[in-house]
Amino acid sequence: MRPPVVSEPEQLTESWLTDALGGSDGQFVVSEVVRTPVGTGQMGASYRLGLTYEGDPGDRPETVVAKLPSPDPSRRQLAAGAYRTEIGFYRDLAHTVAVPVPHCHYADISDDGAAFVLLLEDLHPARQGDQLVGATPDEAEQACRSLAALHAPRWGDPTLAELEWVLPVDEEGADLLGQILVGATEIFCRRYEGRLRPADAPLLARVAEVVGPWILGRPERFAPVHGDYRMDNLMFAPEGFSRPMPTVVDWQTVGVGLPARDLSYLLETSLDPALRRSHEHDLVAAYHDELVELGVTDYPLDLCFDDYRFGAIQGPLITVLGAAYGTETERGDEMFLAMISRSCDALRDLDTLSSVA
Repeated sequence: MRPPVVSEPEQLTESWLTDALGGSDGQFVVSEVVRTPVGTGQMGASYRLGLTYEGDPGDRPETVVAKLPSPDPSRRQLAAGAYRTEIGFYRDLAHTVAVPVPHCHYADISDDGAAFVLLLEDLHPARQGDQLVGATPDEAEQACRSLAALHAPRWGDPTLAELEWVLPVDEEGADLLGQILVGATEIFCRRYEGRLRPADAPLLARVAEVVGPWILGRPERFAPVHGDYRMDNLMFAPEGFSRPMPTVVDWQTVGVGLPARDLSYLLETSLDPALRRSHEHDLVAAYHDELVELGVTDYPLDLCFDDYRFGAIQGPLITVLGAAYGTETERGDEMFLAMISRSCDALRDLDTLSSVA
């Protein structure tokens, strides 16, 4: 029996969880559930559920993480597309790529997309990356290798176009994105006036002008892209665990596009600029090595680095949109300012805008 889609943590009852975890045949029941809020999601809410069973639950977990829509009903419809994307990823795409992701025990969404439930593997005691602190070179290399494991298995796969929840980007959509980013950039610069470096505001305005042709650029290379691949969305195994790559979470921004956009976004937003300048060639090479190891051919390292340079607009694009339309928090403001400062430095260092013109 498949339980109804719910949207509130109190609706994750013992009987609901019994059905969701496959206990409706009478083999077991969930006899008690303890809900604890976890994380600070911008578009949804997450809870750790401690589960007690009666009967034989088999290999069912003692804890899971439940993802639900935003507690603010007014935001749910706005985020419906993102909810559909994450459900689609776990249903249709996760098992076809090699990137480490949480095991999905249950996934469902309402017809209008405003309510959804994901029951995911509890990754405790894994350590979440910290966007404000940034990555060490070793963490960045691990993240680059995980990223290649997302891109390589479906590299250039034309059947990606069959995923109904992935919106294709055409000229009309690119123009619309440009218009949205112009408005979001104005909001961003007003909000952080006095905290944003003076030279960065005109650079962000220029990014908004070219994002349309940029998003359509280099269509001959494509793969699934995470879209928000950064430290806060990476879970690193603690010492003593033999997991060489971080597990990747928050799949609400998945699309299909130039793979190096994810690589650029990771390194430009998650590394101190001095560290990035010192290590980016080695880190791009590590990503490229992993691609080759996983079967990607006819993609020389120099072209990979040029795509990395081209892809650096991903940093200001996602940061500005996230700040302009996400929930305002003190940590969020600090994070967005750090990310935009690092991204603007990367755009200048790499001379990215000249590659778009």
